[in-house]
Amino acid sequence: MRFPGTRIAALLAASALLVAAASGCAPGLSGHSVASGTPQRSGTLTVFAAASLKETFTRLAAEFENRHPGTKVSLSFAGSSDLATQISQGAPADVFASADTRNMERLSDASLIHGHATNFATNILEIAVPAGNPASISSFADLARPGVRVVVCASQVPCGAAAENAERETGTALKPVSEESSVADVLGKVTSGEADAGLVYTTDVKSAGGKVEGIPFPEAGKAVTTYPIAALEASGNTGLAAEFIALVAGTEGRTTLEDAGFGVPAPPDRSPAQ
Repeated sequence: MRFPGTRIAALLAASALLVAAASGCAPGLSGHSVASGTPQRSGTLTVFAAASLKETFTRLAAEFENRHPGTKVSLSFAGSSDLATQISQGAPADVFASADTRNMERLSDASLIHGHATNFATNILEIAVPAGNPASISSFADLARPGVRVVVCASQVPCGAAAENAERETGTALKPVSEESSVADVLGKVTSGEADAGLVYTTDVKSAGGKVEGIPFPEAGKAVTTYPIAALEASGNTGLAAEFIALVAGTEGRTTLEDAGFGVPAPPDRSPAQ
């Protein structure tokens, strides 16, 4: 039986569509396709992040949601040690971004990290004082003057450990009026006038705008804080978690972090899970 040319063309086109449907890829589709090896991912991604990352991660989460329609990034900010404890106790989360390697290693040693941790940023301490610097602070040693109300992070918090390193480097023993559970709480004490000075990260001074003034000190460079990020073993969506980590550690993430005052970690930027 002979078919007209137009009918043959129609049959060939229909056959092509059937083959494409069987392979999971139809012509004319854009975005992620099964044929590309990158499946569509959606749902809620829960990210636990150090308090000092609030501004940058809020921006990156919004960008991630724009790139992944149907995905919601739920952010939880607190001191790294508090977050690590919550994760150890079973708090549901997909990604953990710590302000130090010590708390990440805690989770790695407990086999709670999926794959490896990636170092994505660095930070250093700076002295924050209220606008106008009423206590006339000009150096780290001034924080130990009688009558100066200084606030620091607790020693188990990364910014607290960095403050202790700064004390050793400067030979200055501080007598803080309070020790806070996160760097955000330290900054809050300074902006409210409850403290004459506080030890926070340089990024916190920058994000506070005119609410505080920053006083750098040279010894801060000897107490650099490194930030690692990792997917968690208990995550139900490690693929989506890996894509978020790739955004944070990639070119766009680093640009956002550098704009906020973060530094770039020295290579290699990955540390294997224990």
